[in-house]
Amino acid sequence: MTNTAQINEAGTGNVAGAGNAENTGNSASSARGTTPADGPAIRSTRVNFAQAAPKAFKALIGFDAAARDGLAPALVELVQIRSSQLNKCAYCLHMHTSDARKAGESEERLHMVAVWEEAAHFFTAKERAALALTEAVTLVARGGVPDEVYDRAATHFDDAELARLLALIFTINTWNRLALSTGKVPGTDER
Repeated sequence: MTNTAQINEAGTGNVAGAGNAENTGNSASSARGTTPADGPAIRSTRVNFAQAAPKAFKALIGFDAAARDGLAPALVELVQIRSSQLNKCAYCLHMHTSDARKAGESEERLHMVAVWEEAAHFFTAKERAALALTEAVTLVARGGVPDEVYDRAATHFDDAELARLLALIFTINTWNRLALSTGKVPGTDER
């Protein structure tokens, strides 16, 4: 899962079995001029980020690949799902729940990610620590990253793993913002 060659977001030279990074390119099928129930209409033509800023895009793909290197694939998907839920990024949420299913994740656990604290027995202590850190970092403007949340994660991850986990949280938050900003439509995974 960490092979950079497997991750292709630009929509140029799609690679079969691409990694989990979000495609932020734009096509007629991905930005149809939708109107969210609680928001403004999304224009049907938005910037194709991958084409307009290829160096930045490739750097993000590389950062994403480096972040996930050595982390358990199930943990990676749980973190990406939770961040996408918090950021209300339906495009990324659809992508990562689909990827998690393909990797063998159970429907039961996928349904519990949004309420992981109340359904603690569905997740390992390490996964719960990662989910707590994901929430704190994703919602950092609401109260920072409390010491107890950070320390809890540090008891389950060595320094190198913890740094990669943080990097993973940073990248999914960036992918969420790219997908939301460029009007990606859920269910149109264009990797």
